[in-house]
Amino acid sequence: MSNATHNPQLNSHGELNHLLSIEGLSREMLTRILDTAVPFTEVAEREVKKVPLLRGKSVFNLFFENSTRTRTTFEIAAKRLSADVINLNINTSSASKGETLLDTADNLAAMQADMFVVRHAASGAPYLMAQHLATTGQDHIHIINAGDGRHAHPTQGLLDMYTIRHYKQDFTQLTVAIVGDVLHSRVARSQIHALTTLGVPEVRVIAPKTLLPSGIERLGVRVFNDMKEGLRGVDVVMMLRLQNERMQGALLPSAQEYFKSYGLTVDKLALARPDAIVMHPGPMNRGVEIESAVADGAQAVILPQVTFGIAVRMAVMAMLAGA
Repeated sequence: MSNATHNPQLNSHGELNHLLSIEGLSREMLTRILDTAVPFTEVAEREVKKVPLLRGKSVFNLFFENSTRTRTTFEIAAKRLSADVINLNINTSSASKGETLLDTADNLAAMQADMFVVRHAASGAPYLMAQHLATTGQDHIHIINAGDGRHAHPTQGLLDMYTIRHYKQDFTQLTVAIVGDVLHSRVARSQIHALTTLGVPEVRVIAPKTLLPSGIERLGVRVFNDMKEGLRGVDVVMMLRLQNERMQGALLPSAQEYFKSYGLTVDKLALARPDAIVMHPGPMNRGVEIESAVADGAQAVILPQVTFGIAVRMAVMAMLAGA
């Protein structure tokens, strides 16, 4: 029985065919993606920031949710690989007239698409598209999940791993804390799967009880409700955005109260290791999740995350296209 039967992300040769989730990918595959991204970081430093690996290929960006960093870095990544990039404005597309996701996929497939980059509010939407393309004989079109509901954001997880490896080298010696709105965060899920797969011995999640999914310990993390206790001695602090748009009901007393207990300040960061790095997937809410003095401080690697994101997305696209 082929690998593809077990994992819809792999083809019959065990190579990456779609990137839908970190879950189900081996340590070897994650390491391969990170290794592939290394030379792509150097492309950005050239005078001509292009390589011909995806020349003649068409990449469609299908963003059914708002995005700045993810959409833009995917577009830059595809263009640096010399692909033709088509950005669909969903608000003015036929989807706004009631066309289904799968009909949209079929119509774009008929335009000889080679790759779909999909962000959708519904968890599982990219899986549904991949399944549909397989059953209609169009599984030569590769799908990259750019964030689906609360489920996964695999390229964000990968660029975070690239950032950690760049600054810390060895995953197997680290204590990593993920802080904030874990309940609504697809980024947190991808981070946790990536960190545990890559051999990080201790992954902590720090959040109020109202922002933690039930049974999160089953993912192999240690839970802390007290931020000061949770930050003690950590090597990496990964902050999360408060996902107000996904919250229903009063999960928090107020933004000010949240900042007091769970906002990252200079004082709280002092409890981590002196060489700890601070990460944030963006967009940042200053004064809610993170103090400006920390966001702009020497330990923050938030802007390098964005830069590395282009190289990681180039690596994923190149691997999917077999380049």
